[in-house]
Parts: sequence; structure tokens; C-alpha cells
Amino acid sequence: MLSNVSGFNVASIFERVAQNVPDREAIICGDARLTYGEFDKRANRVAHYLQSVGIVKGDHVAIYAFNRIEWVEAMLACYKLCAVPVNVNYRYVEDELQYLLNDADVKAIVFEQQFGPLLAAIKQKLPTLKHYIAMEDGSGASLAGLDCVDYGTVIAQQSDAPLNIERSGDDLYVLYTGGTTGMPKGVVWRHEDVIMALGGGLDMTTGVPLASAEIMADRCAQPNAFAMRSLQLAPLMHGAAQWGLLRALFEGGAVIFSDKKSFDADHVWQLIGKEKANVMLITGDAMARPLMDAMNARAETGEAYDLSSMFVLASSAAIFSPSLKDAFTEKLPNVLIMDNIGASEVGYCGAAVHSKGGADKDAGGPRVAPGPDTILLDEEFNVIPMGSNREGWLARGGNIPLAYYKDEEKTKKTYITAGDGRRYAIPGDRVRANEDGTLTLLGRGSGCINSGGEKIFPEEVEGAIKAHPAVVDALVVGTPDERFGSCVTALVSIRPGFAEPTLESIQEACVCQIARYKLPRRVFFVNEIARSPSGKPDYKWAKEEAVKRLG
Repeated sequence: MLSNVSGFNVASIFERVAQNVPDREAIICGDARLTYGEFDKRANRVAHYLQSVGIVKGDHVAIYAFNRIEWVEAMLACYKLCAVPVNVNYRYVEDELQYLLNDADVKAIVFEQQFGPLLAAIKQKLPTLKHYIAMEDGSGASLAGLDCVDYGTVIAQQSDAPLNIERSGDDLYVLYTGGTTGMPKGVVWRHEDVIMALGGGLDMTTGVPLASAEIMADRCAQPNAFAMRSLQLAPLMHGAAQWGLLRALFEGGAVIFSDKKSFDADHVWQLIGKEKANVMLITGDAMARPLMDAMNARAETGEAYDLSSMFVLASSAAIFSPSLKDAFTEKLPNVLIMDNIGASEVGYCGAAVHSKGGADKDAGGPRVAPGPDTILLDEEFNVIPMGSNREGWLARGGNIPLAYYKDEEKTKKTYITAGDGRRYAIPGDRVRANEDGTLTLLGRGSGCINSGGEKIFPEEVEGAIKAHPAVVDALVVGTPDERFGSCVTALVSIRPGFAEPTLESIQEACVCQIARYKLPRRVFFVNEIARSPSGKPDYKWAKEEAVKRLG
């Protein structure tokens, strides 16, 4: 007999899916594979251990590791306890790590052994962190001074019995997001809200919530249900990866991770053939560019990857340039190429399905079909009608976060009550309401360049620059200009084997996609563009680098 589900709760929905399809593959990472039943039991063991050391409902538990099956087990274990898993960026240096663990009031941490010395160095500065669980990673790094327990020992010694915990859709989920500048902030969601916004809780054809969590969890057992196999490439410390994973698990599908510590495009393509993945989820150009390069290199040998199982390539969380989408459409004519639009502090706002040459000239980005509860607001926070051909702030109502953790000021700026009396989340993106009911993303309002009174959004210029065959990546910022106030300035990294192009040749590549007043007027070449592991641009670095180059 299937257990009842405690509302739209992550752990409860997963457990019912696991009861429905216990022998179906759930997680694959390298040589490690788990069925739903195995995954559920291992997560129970970790949850029992956390419970035994005093972790209770609402407590924060950090997860500090590269993608691996144990990352997902630890996350689910926290949900089973109604505790809150906290994502940690594995690239953080000492000060950043100390800031995050203190800001999040972390009480326990599950971490890869290689990070032991860094944790030991700051242990005395982390007053709330009392419990350390180390995952063996072959590094041999010292764990001295941490008084930690081995993750493998936890799995071996704890019970795999279900936990007697009362859960609900009001339990909390927190995602730390770095954005493009500044220290990370924790976005606080209710389980029910984040499931509706990112986890498949809405019927996407109608925008209406599913009638019950039981209906959601039982879809995987229907006679005509298809067990999707999804290749998830983003790091699990990123929200896009977490909700790509959880949504697939709620549907009873299999989720595949690469076990490589760094991005290996050739390995990714081979993994699709090996695991028969149907869907590949990426984060914009940072992954798309090397994937296309690997495909082209393989074609030059006269060989091809086995991609016969694949029918969707979806990007989220970072810019996916039109020129790259065109290239994938040409190489993969039977694969749906999609841009999913949203943010950690807002949720899903819409999607654009790409067709070659389909991006409008001078439109700034793809035409996006808005998702449920997605609207535009003007400067006074009044709703702008869809189809009005007006520009405004992207906003989303309905199931949105509660707040930023311990940051009342930022909460007030992002979560507002509009002129219609409803509460909305505003991520800071400018959009245009097109006459056909779609939206065009213009860019981040905070990065908008005002040149001679004209508004120019960096993202649209970056997408145009990347059409140049020598360009592998680019960021655009405004730099001081005596005549126009601000000058459109590009930092560009060049593809290996190519010479630095002239400013004029870059402008020529751009002019068929954007208006002339938006063309870059200055270009500085750098070895590498600074981005987060998820592909988010570091505009603070770009601005500083550009100003430094100006002298």
C-alpha cells in the first residue's frame, strides 16, 4: 500500500515515487548507479545519522562537494528530516567559505575530503557548525582537527527504515545564489511554492496546479508513462541542476551526471550515447560552445557521436547565443533546442523554442512564451498588458519565495506589492511585451549602458559578438566616455588557433543582429572571461578589467 503524501513536499513526493517504481534506475554518476529503492534507503541512513546528532526541522546542513551520488543522498536526507540543505560553491576561498557557512547558520556539513584543510583553517570562526561528515574522494587530504565521521561509515551503520517525521508543503528550501556580483544570498522558498515554480507542480498547458501531490507522484506508474533519461551537466551547487534533478525524480526518470571534475565536452557527447540520454540540460554558452567545438572536431575525423536517443537540448540560467543555437539546430535537426527563462529568486518565467534564424533582428534576445504568472511591471509597479509593445520589468506572481535569508533590505527590493495588490518577485531583468504575446529579454537593468541617452543591454551585444568565428566568449560593460557618457566596451576571449580580430571585423559580425548604436566601440582581449561554475558572468570583474585597460 502506498503511503500518503504530506502535501507538496520534496521528500514525501520522492518517497511515493520510490514506492511506485523501486527497481527503476534513478541516479547514474560514473560507475555508481542507484535504483529508486536503493536511493531512498541510503538517504534514510544519512537522515538517521543527522537526527542522531541533533539535527531537527529547520536546521541548516551544508553540502560541499563536486557532483556525486552522495551529494544527492545528503540533500534528500535533509528533506526527509525537514532540515534545509545549503549549497556550497566548491571554488570558494577561505573568506568566502567562512562568510557563507556563518550567514547560513550551518549546523552540520557533508563535504569531500579534499576540502578538509580549508574547513579546519576556519573551524574556530564557525560558531554554529558542530558536525562534520567527510566523503572519501581519493585525495588523501588531512582531516585533522575536524573530529569528523566518515560518510561510508554512516551508510554502513545506520538504519534504512523510513523516518517518522511529519512533513508539509510549508517546510523550507533555501538556495544560495551568487548572482553576478557580491556575496551569495539565501533565497527562502516553501516546498509547495518551489515545486509549483520549478518542480513540475503546475500543468504547463493550463498553468493550473496539479490537484494533489499523490497525482504528481503517481504519474510515473501510469501504463503510458515514459521514463525520461536526463543528462544534467550543471553543478549540483546550482539551482538549475537541483531542480532539473528533482523534477526528473518526481516523474520517475533517470538522472545522469558526469563524474568529471571539469567540463569535458567529448565525454559529455559519449555519455549521451552510452546512457541513451533523451534530454541534455546545460547552462548557456559556457557549455554550449565547447560542446559545439567537440562536435565539429569529431566531424572532421569522419566520425559522429551516437545521439540517436536525444530529443531535447535545454539551456537555463545563462545566455545561450543565437549563433550557437543556430549551429545546434543545423547539427541536430531532430532535437528541440530550448531556452528556459527564470531565476533562483523568481522561478520559471517562460521558454523559447529555437528555429534557425528565428531570433528577431535587433530584438535583444529570443522571443519567449511567458509562463504562468509571468507579467511585466512599469517603474511604478503597475502591470503592463501583454501584447502592448512596451518595455518593463520582468516579474512573476503566484508561487514565489518568502524572502532572502536574514536580508530584509534585499527582500523588500525584490519582492514587492504591485498596483494590482498582488505580491511579485522582480529579478531585475528588462523585457519587452511583443504584439504577438511573447516577451523579448533585453538584459539586466542594473547592467544597462546609457550611451548618449540610448539604453543598451550588455547581453544582446554579447550575443552578437559571439557570432564572430574567432570569438569564444565575451562580456560587455560601459566605460567612461566624454561625449556620450558611457561607451560600449567588450572584453573578448579568442578561440585557440585564431588571431585577434580587429574592432571593425567584430562590428561587422554584430551589425546584422543589432542596431549600430549598440555596436562595441572598444574591445579588449583577455585569456579567459570570468564566470561562475554555472556560467553566470562576473560583470564586476569585467568593469574593473576594462577600466584598468583604459589606464
